[in-house]
Amino acid sequence: MTKPVWIKHAAQLATLASDVNGPRSREAMSELGIIEDGSVWLEDGVVKAVGTTAELEQQYASRAHEADIVDASGHLITPGLVDPHTHVVYGGSREREFEMRLEGSTYMEIMNAGGGIHATTRMTREASEKELIEQSTRRLNSFLAHGVTTVEGKSGYGMDLETELKQLRVMKKLQETHPVDIVPTFMGAHAVPPEYKGREDEFVDIVIEEMLPVVAEEKLAEFNDVFCEKDVYTPEQSERILEAGKRYGLTPKIHADEIAPYGGAELAAKVGAISAEHLLKASKEGIHAMAEAGTIACLLPATALYLREEAAEGRYMIDHGVPVAISTDANPGSSPTTSMPLVMNLACISMWMTPAEALTAATHNAACAINRQDQVGSLEVGKLGDVVLWNVKNYQELQYLFGVNHVKSVWKKGVQVVGADGEKVVSNPGVVLERS
Repeated sequence: MTKPVWIKHAAQLATLASDVNGPRSREAMSELGIIEDGSVWLEDGVVKAVGTTAELEQQYASRAHEADIVDASGHLITPGLVDPHTHVVYGGSREREFEMRLEGSTYMEIMNAGGGIHATTRMTREASEKELIEQSTRRLNSFLAHGVTTVEGKSGYGMDLETELKQLRVMKKLQETHPVDIVPTFMGAHAVPPEYKGREDEFVDIVIEEMLPVVAEEKLAEFNDVFCEKDVYTPEQSERILEAGKRYGLTPKIHADEIAPYGGAELAAKVGAISAEHLLKASKEGIHAMAEAGTIACLLPATALYLREEAAEGRYMIDHGVPVAISTDANPGSSPTTSMPLVMNLACISMWMTPAEALTAATHNAACAINRQDQVGSLEVGKLGDVVLWNVKNYQELQYLFGVNHVKSVWKKGVQVVGADGEKVVSNPGVVLERS
């Protein structure tokens, strides 16, 4: 049994509490539930109380001696950040492709030449579970050091049954051993394997008839994703895969309209996807359809920056009623970062989101995009004790001082996992590693 934690006297505590239970859009994305001189009491892994320091001093005066007391004077407190779109489990790296792009090659040219996703697929197929766990643990440590306490993780670097299952089983093991919670997504249709080029429908049949049943039987994923894009999977093929996943109890997600307008946003609304990802080239009609359907736009501004593309129209989406979440898209080819603070900065700079909207997109709406809003994404009584203490005094400063990791301390389920000034992270219970 761990001691209670009492974090008090925060200059500003952003609870993200709101009367809106589902994903927030329009003006609701600016509702941060700010408490000045804020205080939060964590116990038994959850938030037991949140309010002003004066209120909690009155409530917990008789128990103060039981708790680890943290003076947050001059600092901002927020919920743990949530990253709703990552490819955190994979083998190898692709730094050479970064150089190739700077020399003029496009993302799709690299992939069609056997690089890109195909290169990572080869390295992931060759890696053992042990190797994948070791590599992914380092990435999760980095996420934690940047204030992220929950991530979604996609398979998709196998594109054969054995490797897809290997990726998902690694996520399951990491969920059991690492403080960061991992929410698994099956993405067998991440690309078309080279051996099936020209026989795409045949591979779609394999995903539906051979992969999905095993993933569902072993309960290895909650979501089913597909890369709906020109020269990858057509809207018709994508719909088949997503509808098949629904029959197995997997909620649809979709990589949509990243490279070219392709009807992915419209398809997301049609199949009732919980979220559509990327959306750099989404049509106005698709955006409006998503707003009507309540589909969350999961926007990835670091990916757009890395690929030197115009960012998605986050401002337009919010103004027209689409709930927006943001993510690192952590992956080896188009966004090799684990910095959600940077992504929040970019949401403001490149997508014209306000600082309040960016924080909502990285917490409450991000939690909604992976169906975890009842557990994380806000500091409310009964939710997990996932808390970040920042080396800034308010949420505006968090976005204003961009490109810096302002994390001071992190608690996961009421246990401190990033220590004073972010110097250490906890990888496994009882094991403290140097910050990576």
